[in-house]
Amino acid sequence: MQLKQLEKKYKQNKKVFLEFIDDLESASHKGINEEAKAAEKEVWEETDCLSCANCCKKMTPTLTLKDQKRIAAHLNITPKAFIEKYLVFDEEDKDWRMQKQPCVFLDEITNKCNIYAVRPADCSGFPHLTKMPLKSYMYIHKQNIKYCPATFVFVEKMMARIEITTL
Repeated sequence: MQLKQLEKKYKQNKKVFLEFIDDLESASHKGINEEAKAAEKEVWEETDCLSCANCCKKMTPTLTLKDQKRIAAHLNITPKAFIEKYLVFDEEDKDWRMQKQPCVFLDEITNKCNIYAVRPADCSGFPHLTKMPLKSYMYIHKQNIKYCPATFVFVEKMMARIEITTL
């Protein structure tokens, strides 16, 4: 899915998507985790992240202390130097994030990460489609749906699979 097409479809369907995600958070549905895993498998059969890299262009990951140490070692600098050069502390969320967007480690020609082997855990798990327990992480899909084609398609597939039954 092209990013302009994603943006247009998101704007046209924003209310429906966000209401579905809200309903899914409070719904009762047997087999929801299995449905999500099946939907995720389908998503990756039709989604190519390297054609997009919008997550690296528009979003910023949270970096744990472990991430900071691992990446600093990879770059042959101290964790302190890594923090000073690349990170900013988000006072509201109380976590470390990249200073700039797009990510300084993104090769914008190839859409590949220059530190892929040591990338932050938040990046390696993105877009967290079936992070468990699924219902506890639906808020992530609300954040990602307007930027990530994989999340957008995932929510579409879940809408086709799940009949909401509120408690």
